[in-house]
Amino acid sequence: MQAPSSVPVHVSVNQLSAPLLATLLANASALNIGVTQHQLGCRIIDAGIAHAGSLEAGRLIAEVCLGGLARVEFQTDQRFNPSLNWPTAISVTSEQPVLACLASQYAGWALSHEGFYALGSGPARALAQREDLFAELAYKDNATSTCLVLETDRMPPEQVIAKVLQDTQVPAANLTIILTPTTSIAGVVQIVARVLEVALHKAHTLHFPLSNIVSGSGIAVLPPVAKDFMTAMGRTNDAILFGGTVNLLVDCDDAAAQSLASRLPSCASKDYGLTFAEVFKAANMDFYKIDPMLFSPAQVVISNRQTGAVFAAGQLNAALLTQSFSD
Repeated sequence: MQAPSSVPVHVSVNQLSAPLLATLLANASALNIGVTQHQLGCRIIDAGIAHAGSLEAGRLIAEVCLGGLARVEFQTDQRFNPSLNWPTAISVTSEQPVLACLASQYAGWALSHEGFYALGSGPARALAQREDLFAELAYKDNATSTCLVLETDRMPPEQVIAKVLQDTQVPAANLTIILTPTTSIAGVVQIVARVLEVALHKAHTLHFPLSNIVSGSGIAVLPPVAKDFMTAMGRTNDAILFGGTVNLLVDCDDAAAQSLASRLPSCASKDYGLTFAEVFKAANMDFYKIDPMLFSPAQVVISNRQTGAVFAAGQLNAALLTQSFSD
């Protein structure tokens, strides 16, 4: 018997992402990723440390991060001059962008111990509930197995893994931790696949009601992999700041939609105009000195479901992308 239509059906980011994780594990060898069991009992996936990883591994990891509520695809990028040496783009589409991006993909769970520091993303966050954001979203998932993605180039210490187990309350055998260095191909893919999430987070920072966001899609250029962390961090940020386009369908009045469009792109930030590496150096390597309004896609298109009006703002910046990808 089906529940009455007035009773909301719980959407589980952990349950929806489980088949994607299973695909990743079943094809580990073909995807050039390593799978081992940690001494605490959980599963560790190496997607770029001792194993090379791959584009497809990064794509699947991105979909796991999005809680199974979004499609991530590679496509030819038609937005730039074909003579440029970065023809591939990553696209993300979701009919549940708030849950996919903010309740799952957002890297908001800080995990640290004696020199180790990483931000956790993925469906495990919705079980752990360690961030104030979940109270605002009024979302808590329930599941007996889960997955956490860490952007790191080394194995997390036992104390960090023990904390994840404690906070998620899943059996050790049912926890999977995926490690994706920024200097790996899978790491680059899963970071740039956050183009839609960056827009959602910026909308939240601007106090736009998240309940007014109906659906969304985004596309960002795929940058070349860099050998050192600083260059890799700069390129992956710039891929979104100067090469990211996001479309949001909203349900509100036109004034609110137009205001969101005008404030959402990266060019609305006072720090716009330099590559991210240059901005970071100017801030003395302190993220907190960077204008938080900078972390946005290059251009946005806001479509209002109520009125049919469309508001576009921002622009792609091939010159800064070329500089960033050549450094």
